[in-house]
Amino acid sequence: MSQTEPRDSIRITREKAQELKITMNNPNTSQFSIIVPFFLLLGLLALLTSSITGCSSSETRPVTEDAVMVTEPETITITEEVAPPVEKEIRVKVSHPVQYTVKKGDTLWDIASLYLQDPWYWPEIWQQNAQVQNPHLIFPGDVLTLVYVNGQPQILVNDAQHKAVQQGTRDLPVKKLSPSIHTTPLQASIPSIPGDAIRQFLSKPRVVTKEQLEDAPRIVASQNNHLILGTGSRVYIRGELDKERVRFSVFRPGDELRDPQSGDLLGYEAKYTGDVRIVNYDDPASGDLTFTEREVLIGDRLLPEDKSKQINMFFPHVPDMDISAQIISLYDAIFGVAQYQIVVINKGELDGVEVGHLLAAYTKGDTVRDRFDKHSGELVKLPNERSGLVMVFKTFDRVSYALTMESTQVIHKNDYLHKPNY
Repeated sequence: MSQTEPRDSIRITREKAQELKITMNNPNTSQFSIIVPFFLLLGLLALLTSSITGCSSSETRPVTEDAVMVTEPETITITEEVAPPVEKEIRVKVSHPVQYTVKKGDTLWDIASLYLQDPWYWPEIWQQNAQVQNPHLIFPGDVLTLVYVNGQPQILVNDAQHKAVQQGTRDLPVKKLSPSIHTTPLQASIPSIPGDAIRQFLSKPRVVTKEQLEDAPRIVASQNNHLILGTGSRVYIRGELDKERVRFSVFRPGDELRDPQSGDLLGYEAKYTGDVRIVNYDDPASGDLTFTEREVLIGDRLLPEDKSKQINMFFPHVPDMDISAQIISLYDAIFGVAQYQIVVINKGELDGVEVGHLLAAYTKGDTVRDRFDKHSGELVKLPNERSGLVMVFKTFDRVSYALTMESTQVIHKNDYLHKPNY
């Protein structure tokens, strides 16, 4: 029933009442005896009509556009809160080997690069078994097999499932090792990255202030007046030496490390040249060079040995946040660096940089003139091109040392570094 129908009914009823009122004024009419009951019936009808009208009005009132707009955002909010996390995209190389036998000299990074386009996802595809409890411990002789479990790639090691996989592939010569005779010691497990490339840099490179260099003891002369010194040479030192120490590291003052954008001085690079053992603490003091990484020169400085804990196993990973940095120095290089060479970047611990962080290197694009522009020959900036991938292995407050893990082209000083984005 619509809202207009009860009003019409009430109007008609009132007109009828007027007619009946006239009839009621004549008590002699035959209709007089039924008028009173009729009026009672009309009263009940009016009350019923009013109730129906009220019910109809109360049912339609909440159904408005405002009510719908209020409830919809609440539904969206709940959906966002329970949304599942985005899964990592693990991209397997098309040309990956079905099985691979680990050899001495391999690294986890090398093996991961055989299987994955993004080698840092190595732990994501590892399936632990009874033999190996740590995804970073793989030994020479281990047989690796790539399989798919619920659509996701996984790596198995010396597992019985190898046989099932091998039945569906070509016959490959594979050397199997029984778990009962796998007695390779823990220290023989393959490293995550080439240790020889950075071993000398773990405790030796320093970033020091100007005051630290000026206050450091210095080599002023050598026995027999040699200018270029090596292991076994006797040297004479001036400056304040800590008499509680016998051994010191020898450094040569390096280049200034400045931020390419702001020009701020971030420190001085102190290049390690060797070790010296103090014989006496006179003025000048005497000492013998016990090891030399490179030639030691008159004027080189002495700094206390770095006793901080060295990291033996690195876990390359992508930083959670985006890091925008630049290469500010090429260690022992002039023009550029390639794989397994060292670079210094202008971000450190204060910027959130951690050991193991992976950063993609980009070479700045050239600016060329569009010779085919009919109007002005507009200058066009070419895009930055990715040149490689570096991993941070030593951090200081404002700078860090990084190892070049991959290089598709020469990496230069002032190249840009960002979080890898594939």
